[in-house]
Amino acid sequence: MGVKISIDVGGTFTDFVAYDSESGRFYLLKLDSTPEEPEKAVLRTCEYFLKDSGKKGEDIEVVLHVGTVGTNLFRGQLKLRLPKTALITTKGFRDVLVIGRQNRPELYNVFFEKPKPLVERRFRVEVDERVDAQGRVLKHVNEEEINLVFTRLKKEGVEAIAISFLNSYINPRNEQIVEKKAKEAGFQHVSAAYNVDREAREYERTSTTVVNAILKPVVVSYLNRLRFGLSSLGIRASVYILLSSGGLSDIDEVSSRPVAAVESGPAAGVVAAAALADTMQLGNVISFDMGGTTAKACAVVEGKPGMVTEFELGGKVHAGRMVKGSGYPIRVPCIDLAEVSAGGGSIIWVTEGGAVEVGPISAGASPGPACYGKGGKDPTVTDANLTLNRLPQNLLDGKFQINRTLARRALRRVADEAGVDVTELAILAIRLINLHMARALRLVTVERGHDPREFTLIAFGGAGPLHAAELANEMDISKVIIPRYPGLFSSYGLMFTDLRYDRVTAYMQVFEGEEYDYVEDKYIELEQEIINYLTSKGFEISRITLGRLADVRYLGQAHELLIDAPARFNDKTARAFIEHFHAKHEATYGYSRRGEKLEIVALRVYAVVKTSKPKLETYRQEREKPEKDALKEKREIYLNDTWVKASVYNRDKLRCGNRIQGPAVVEQYDSTTLIPEGWIASVDQYLNIILTSRG
Repeated sequence: MGVKISIDVGGTFTDFVAYDSESGRFYLLKLDSTPEEPEKAVLRTCEYFLKDSGKKGEDIEVVLHVGTVGTNLFRGQLKLRLPKTALITTKGFRDVLVIGRQNRPELYNVFFEKPKPLVERRFRVEVDERVDAQGRVLKHVNEEEINLVFTRLKKEGVEAIAISFLNSYINPRNEQIVEKKAKEAGFQHVSAAYNVDREAREYERTSTTVVNAILKPVVVSYLNRLRFGLSSLGIRASVYILLSSGGLSDIDEVSSRPVAAVESGPAAGVVAAAALADTMQLGNVISFDMGGTTAKACAVVEGKPGMVTEFELGGKVHAGRMVKGSGYPIRVPCIDLAEVSAGGGSIIWVTEGGAVEVGPISAGASPGPACYGKGGKDPTVTDANLTLNRLPQNLLDGKFQINRTLARRALRRVADEAGVDVTELAILAIRLINLHMARALRLVTVERGHDPREFTLIAFGGAGPLHAAELANEMDISKVIIPRYPGLFSSYGLMFTDLRYDRVTAYMQVFEGEEYDYVEDKYIELEQEIINYLTSKGFEISRITLGRLADVRYLGQAHELLIDAPARFNDKTARAFIEHFHAKHEATYGYSRRGEKLEIVALRVYAVVKTSKPKLETYRQEREKPEKDALKEKREIYLNDTWVKASVYNRDKLRCGNRIQGPAVVEQYDSTTLIPEGWIASVDQYLNIILTSRG
């Protein structure tokens, strides 16, 4: 085995972690992101690593990657235009993307406008074909008509084709013919619904297919540039991309279905938190990731992150909730996250009414917070923490200087507008941002039927450890884990991630328990399909573990719950499956209707392929009091409405068994941890910091 590389492209920083299996050593690096050309920062980290470590390109065994290219494209953050895309659909369904659903995201806002359709009407083409609800082809496509359509679209500069026909999830024959004709016409980026989303509901299936088609040219171009850049460095290792579901997939699969990886960035931290919880046998945990732009939370219950099968891309978020109908629905397995616009770069400002607010606008990587000295004039949360002396002026082991004078100058401008002094504004901003983030924690616990007091908070990201204890106080959580490398935790966690491949098929049948033979046959078909695909990729069957899921609802309901399905259906497991649905419905909505008929909407199979993982070194217990050289200084920080003297420690000098009483600050290369009064920090055998509340 050689070197394993993991890279997380964030909105502010690009994080790099490498693991050398021979020496057991980790290499860490953090550089500014290059949002308009994200591969530049990725290649720069690899170049620095090869130079500093003395390794060669051929020493790299595998490259793991997570990024936000797709998400940023739809948020307009990359200064990229959406590729010109055409939709080929069934006659009469030209406007399905515009009609959508009848829900209004902002009920009392008379000026609300639906999201702009992703495909112009002149590029939404109807085809006179029809497949009925039983899958019978009532009308075949006219191939001459299709050829004329593609000739016109080619002349008009269309780059990507989306094909979505009525009932194609049952019988894709007509879609397959049109897909073949599109490729023969010279279109490289073709997405057909039967390959992208094999489920019922025309609007959601068409939307998912269109998003996939739009992403294809951008993502494929980015991945090609990345592969070429890695090759120029002599790195010809396999490249795997993290999916929104939290599993890794090969670059070819992601190039074909980029929609499956559109939320890979937020998923990375949850995967890392779940792996750490498993290692430490923590039980239920909350993954909390606070970076430069956003904060994300997810509940990991009994080792499994919450999952959803549909979300809206590019939609509005309010208090951690996605506003239904404000974005573009896509149906892919995705980790159930609550996300708020709250990060170190969140801008502090004053409303027209004179109230202080924080976010949702972020200073981002460029120009960044005022204290970065890159031209930023607006005060941010990072400027507030620096002003309160919670942050050092030297970050990244002294390689990155931040300026307290610039921070205070930016804060003073807003403080004068709000009628408060600089210190008051800074602490008010910290309290406001903590309240915003607490909403996200409540959303994934209280509003999912969980008691947050029964969870351990795992806090990471560049800013997470600085706010973790105060957030825990807000939520009555008594235990917080700060990982060894919190600012690089998402990249670090990728090292412990397995490959995952998902397949789904629509079912739409009443299930009362006696139909288990038919359900079992359908599952076996899906499992065989996914096994055939993986073995064609060279994976040994012994490395593949299969899992089953199902979308289930009470007959007559409009939406369904995702639940685990048994490995084999028989009379006993079918009854347990029904009871499992009732129990989950009650936990989610507060009631169940035992005796009501159930309807299975979709059957899902996922395959996990185990990967080699780093061996974590454990350390022996030493004395409670840290060594003298671990104490960097004593300085005053602002806590509980007053300035208090706090001990400041170098985390690299802390040893297993060391205990620190708050108020204190622990500084390291990639993050800073705040230990308020009433909290005790101890270092465990893996060199994680365990914060416990004395209250």
